[in-house]
Amino acid sequence: MRFSAVQLPASLKLDRRSGIISGRSPLQPGKYVVELTASNALGKNSRSLTIVVGDQIGLTPQMGWNDWYSYYAHVTDHDVRVAAAAMIASGMADYGYQYVDIDDAWARKPGSEDPALGGAVRDALGRILPNARFPQMQALVGYIHSLGLKAGIYSSPGPLTCARFEGSYQHEDADAHRFAQWGFDLLKYDWCSYRSVAKGTTLADMQEPYKKMGQILEGMNRDIVLNMCQYGMGDVWKWGRQVGGNSWRTTGDLGVVPNTSLPGFYRIGFANAMLSEDAGPGGWNDPDYILIGAVGNPRSPNLPPHPTTLTHEEQYSYMSMWSLMAAPLFFSGDMTSLDRFTLNVLCNSEVIDIDQDSLGKQAAIVRKTDDEFVLEKPLDEGSQAVGLFNLTNTPRVISVDWKGLKLEGKQMVRDVWRQQDVGSFAQEFSATVPPHGVVLIRLIPRRSQD
Repeated sequence: MRFSAVQLPASLKLDRRSGIISGRSPLQPGKYVVELTASNALGKNSRSLTIVVGDQIGLTPQMGWNDWYSYYAHVTDHDVRVAAAAMIASGMADYGYQYVDIDDAWARKPGSEDPALGGAVRDALGRILPNARFPQMQALVGYIHSLGLKAGIYSSPGPLTCARFEGSYQHEDADAHRFAQWGFDLLKYDWCSYRSVAKGTTLADMQEPYKKMGQILEGMNRDIVLNMCQYGMGDVWKWGRQVGGNSWRTTGDLGVVPNTSLPGFYRIGFANAMLSEDAGPGGWNDPDYILIGAVGNPRSPNLPPHPTTLTHEEQYSYMSMWSLMAAPLFFSGDMTSLDRFTLNVLCNSEVIDIDQDSLGKQAAIVRKTDDEFVLEKPLDEGSQAVGLFNLTNTPRVISVDWKGLKLEGKQMVRDVWRQQDVGSFAQEFSATVPPHGVVLIRLIPRRSQD
């Protein structure tokens, strides 16, 4: 494969073999539209890339992998390197997955007698120290960057993280600069033990630690995405952007939500879907990770990962719902156990285009009953993405009419998962949706094709 670019700013360079663009952003704020072409013996294809230079980061939802549900508190440098390499080898990076996030348990654990985890938690200058599982943090980040990927790190505004490792309380500035020195591009900042040191339970008390870290990151000479993990307290979606957040968790952990008549991700998705007015470029509602494929065991790193219990149709619904909601797309399954079906769910370019659409609108709820759920998301070129979700255990015909979507005239309907045009429809569209399944469509006004 060979890559080429037209109108690439002079401060950037393209590696024609890897396709990686590196360098420094243009000095002048603005939008720079680059035409990228990939070619090999079978042909070539081109697509535009818009590089936006300005004060705001996180213009589209973040995409990547987080280690938590694969390794829990047992993650190592080796695990992260293997996952980063797998992101390239699997092709996930070609679809936009770029962040490789180290979650909890990389720092030292106060009072631990385990030589791999214990010891002084900070050096003489007050800088946080990684545990023995991460002997060279800067080298690890350098390896991730060498693959053309970005690196994420984790901490808590409290004295300890959720897994009882060293947090950033009273060391916020030192830790932020340490993360920047190591080269990290994202910080997941998890509430955890902060409740033990919070002055109170008012909205200002909830905002204080994130406002403090947000201001520190804003003043640094490095772009670091701030992912606020505080479980939706105080309606964080209403103020997360104002305190410096680029995404914010809107609910509790998806991984511990029990299955009822529907898998747990539906409950999380329904709650997150109600917040469509509070997401947009620079700040995204985060309903937690995508848990498909195989996940690890929280109690033992020696047990093999176990496959998801979700049906194929439920996995399509999961990915469709997250993409319509413009959610950050972080896979948290085992990267060494990727199979063809899991990659098929994670790596459909037209589904990802809906999530990454530059208009940055989160889908709104059109209809929700005990039997069906319909979401609609406007896209930047004037089309609409619509998800028809069957919540029952039997096949169901679900319809959507143009009047309910505030559309007029004939619409070309495209089946997004199958990447096929279905036909032109004048007033409505109906489809038979499998149990717990979805039909994800894009409605394209006929006038745009004439």
